[in-house]
Amino acid sequence: MISSIRVLLAIALGAGLSCALAADDFASERNALLQEIAALARETARDTGRGTFDPRVMSVLATVPRHRFVPASELRAAYRNRPLPIGYGQTISQPYIVALMTDLMRLKPNDVVLEIGTGSGYQAAVLSPLCRRVYTIERHRPLVDQARERFAALKLENVVTKHGDGFAGWPEQAPFDRILLACAVQQVPQALVDQLKLGGILIAPVGTVPKSDGFGILESISQRLTKMIRNETGVTEEVLIPVVFVPMVSGLPGGGA
Repeated sequence: MISSIRVLLAIALGAGLSCALAADDFASERNALLQEIAALARETARDTGRGTFDPRVMSVLATVPRHRFVPASELRAAYRNRPLPIGYGQTISQPYIVALMTDLMRLKPNDVVLEIGTGSGYQAAVLSPLCRRVYTIERHRPLVDQARERFAALKLENVVTKHGDGFAGWPEQAPFDRILLACAVQQVPQALVDQLKLGGILIAPVGTVPKSDGFGILESISQRLTKMIRNETGVTEEVLIPVVFVPMVSGLPGGGA
């Protein structure tokens, strides 16, 4: 049994951020998760075109503390390769999918990224060391507040949060080099396409979103992870693997601003 150890872990990737952990009781679980992600990358290579992920992406996954982004009730499951509930009908995404979406973005150190659906903040924390700035939008105010606290605690100073409607994007900060949707849409909003730079990459789950009466799913889910590249005449699309994401919803809960 691995004993608890005290460490101070500095990450000096991309924007030169630092991420300190007071204690790491999850080293073996994190290592096993990375091995599972690497194996899944090989297994899904025919559909994704990515048999191995960028070493920088894997390095960040090895250091970002996923257990800091899950509710206390899910702590022991933090490094299992599956989504976990975080409240308000939202989830923290499966680590393999986080790795894949991040890898598909082909991030460069000076890139500016827009994320729709902050959730717990984990995906933004993974993006943070790999680019210049991350702008992330979440419609649930409590999740925004929780994510901000986590970013501050981990000294992720290049992540900027906003409580708002993801369908509108963030026009004041556009255009973006990359856009990532952490929620499913039947069609990518034109406002987001318009905020993407020429040559920019947008990653999104596209397809049927789940509908429920509160007791079970009433409609089958058919979503595919999709990569879009903006060009002078529109966008090119590459449809990849099946996925299941919570739906992207317009407006704010309760109609709040």
